[in-house]
Amino acid sequence: MSAESGAASGARVAVVGAGWAGLAAAWRATTLGHAVTLYEMAPMAGGRARRLPTEASPLPGLALDNGQHILIGAYTATLGLLAELGVDERRAFNRRPLALVDARGHGLELPPGSAVPAFVRGVLAARGYSLRERLALLAAAGGWFMRGFRCDPRLTVAELTATLPTALRAGLIDPLCVAALNTPARLASAAVFLRVLRDALFAGPGAADLMLPRVDLGALLPDAASRALAARGAMLRSGQRVQAIERHASGWRVDGEDFDAVILAASSVESARLARPHAPDWSTTVEALRHEPIITVLVRAPQARLAQPMLALEDGPGQPAQFLFDLGRLRDPALEPAAQGVLAAVISGASDWVERGLDATALVVQSQLQSQLELAEPPTLLRTLCEKRATFLCTPGLARAPMLVAPGLWAAGDHVDGPYPATIEGAVRSGLAAAQAISR
Repeated sequence: MSAESGAASGARVAVVGAGWAGLAAAWRATTLGHAVTLYEMAPMAGGRARRLPTEASPLPGLALDNGQHILIGAYTATLGLLAELGVDERRAFNRRPLALVDARGHGLELPPGSAVPAFVRGVLAARGYSLRERLALLAAAGGWFMRGFRCDPRLTVAELTATLPTALRAGLIDPLCVAALNTPARLASAAVFLRVLRDALFAGPGAADLMLPRVDLGALLPDAASRALAARGAMLRSGQRVQAIERHASGWRVDGEDFDAVILAASSVESARLARPHAPDWSTTVEALRHEPIITVLVRAPQARLAQPMLALEDGPGQPAQFLFDLGRLRDPALEPAAQGVLAAVISGASDWVERGLDATALVVQSQLQSQLELAEPPTLLRTLCEKRATFLCTPGLARAPMLVAPGLWAAGDHVDGPYPATIEGAVRSGLAAAQAISR
């Protein structure tokens, strides 16, 4: 279905931005009978969760992403969208019960089963914590459960958990907070943190499962969505930055082309720029968001033997990385033999380390890995990646802009108002909701 032929049965819809929110919006709009034109300023789709160009990889035959991403079983909108697009979950993900354990096997590992009993059994069996510490965590979680995972919206995660033992806060709460919200516990919204815990740990069997990609991010959503959209006649204009949108009759004009509706699914910066002439207050709210970077340090350590494909790392002064991924255990060795021995160390909430410089940060991470993995020598640095505007800081009382920008002009993206922090699931849900709103 072309943009012209689709006008008779549905609306002519422009989607600006082919990240995960834009791809979700474009796909849903086509399934609802609309004629879609998708604009993307980068050469390829994916936004902040994308495959890097082939020439960017330090190892031939190894596809790299702009950073290490994971999903969890509670990402129902994302997993549902992937299924619609024909992505085989078993081939795309290494799915396993939640495990936040370090190289010594210390930490929390949830067994399969119903949410509450699994959490209780997992906490009681957690290694590296005293009985008093484990009971304190169960008591705190029980209190959150009884209160419906609600709290004073002014609280930070650090304030919410201040009475917990130091070892629990440092070894479990803080890493979990920065992984989920990309915001340090001292700044992070306790209300949003509790919402994430409720939907992940207590929503039902499998909700807390780790979904570790076996393939690069492009092979998850962007490739499948691009093929499906093309098959439905949608137009994808990559490498084209939209210069302006204008009101036109009862609709909108995007760089001179007429549409009935527009979905701004670009970055917060680009969306605010395009919306400002029509909704200055909306743009001001978006521009007020503060962003936090994520650094991924890729190393080669053939001598390393990780107990699991994802490990928690002990972070602290001089130990910046919180999580470590073994690409050799995640990727198919027959398709990507170059992944063997490649590890990805992730630093969330990385603003302080960006200021120190990526080269200096990489050296510190190499030393951290040598120490915690008990390696004879530091691993070999392959590349350091930094997504400087990875997510917004998820702070208490944060104001986020609504989905409706102006009549016929909608916004989608993890920066748009919604129940979740800046995550893939938040982006996908907002994209689907924006497309549904057009039909309503």
